[in-house]
Amino acid sequence: MRFRHAVHIASENFSSVFKLLLYRLFVAAIFGSLAYVILSLGLSAITESLEVANLKDLAGEFLHALVTGQGEILQGLPQQFRDAFTALLKLIAFNQPSIIGCCIGIVFLYLLSRFVNGLALFAIANSVNDRMGTYARTSFSQSYFKSIGKAALYQVIYVPLCFVYDALMLAACWFFFFYAPSFLPSWGFVTVLIAVSLTLTAIVALEALKMTLISAWIPAVVADKDGITHAFRASVRSGKSFKARYGAFVTAIYLILAVNVLFAFATVGSALLLTVPTSYIFLLSLQFVNYYLDSGKKYFITKNTIVDASEMQP
Repeated sequence: MRFRHAVHIASENFSSVFKLLLYRLFVAAIFGSLAYVILSLGLSAITESLEVANLKDLAGEFLHALVTGQGEILQGLPQQFRDAFTALLKLIAFNQPSIIGCCIGIVFLYLLSRFVNGLALFAIANSVNDRMGTYARTSFSQSYFKSIGKAALYQVIYVPLCFVYDALMLAACWFFFFYAPSFLPSWGFVTVLIAVSLTLTAIVALEALKMTLISAWIPAVVADKDGITHAFRASVRSGKSFKARYGAFVTAIYLILAVNVLFAFATVGSALLLTVPTSYIFLLSLQFVNYYLDSGKKYFITKNTIVDASEMQP
């Protein structure tokens, strides 16, 4: 039921897909340009060096000798590659401060872009709540500026916590992909498939756990005007319908992965412009459905269909 209702509510808010798409493309253009400037300035001493140019020339000579069958040239290239690569490593070591500065700048831009993108998701959360609560259609700009204060505070807390959680999740995935197969028999490609399957399962399980723990955070702030920190603590501590919420998020993540991969292959990636923002809105809808059901509230699924969650409480 939770899953089905979320699908209906996401379809009711489908117009927000295009607003979210335009917003994210705009943000991506700005932060992508800034990242390009940082990398260009910080790494120009390496990318425009004679060492890199030498490696490019050697790669060209290798391809030419390989195509034309010049064996004597191919025999001498490995040593030249080793010498050129050693020279490049020395250059990188010499420019280590610039590289570290670039890495810090890129990480900062990444976190800032997540912060700015999160403001739009919070605005759409207001639209989803208005649609479920009163079947009102609130404009994106109105929701954006009405909630920008709480949205900013939410993102200040959410983005660093999510960054740390994602880093731990990547560490777990590294374990499942590179270390866990060592406990398995050497079955060649089958072992690789098992490692990929274990890694994907870990990603889905951990991502669903994160969403389950914070599933009531935004809905409590938007629907019941709770404080940001109070809503976060209440969401993490809430054990109500945990299995149902976790199962719904696991199903949703697998479905989202399948749909996005399928449409990406079928349309050479172009359909991702629609499926990715739709996925975000669907997950927001699922969060609100969980919250309304667990809180015993009434909500609209369609114009003529109202669910009274209080009647479903035990």
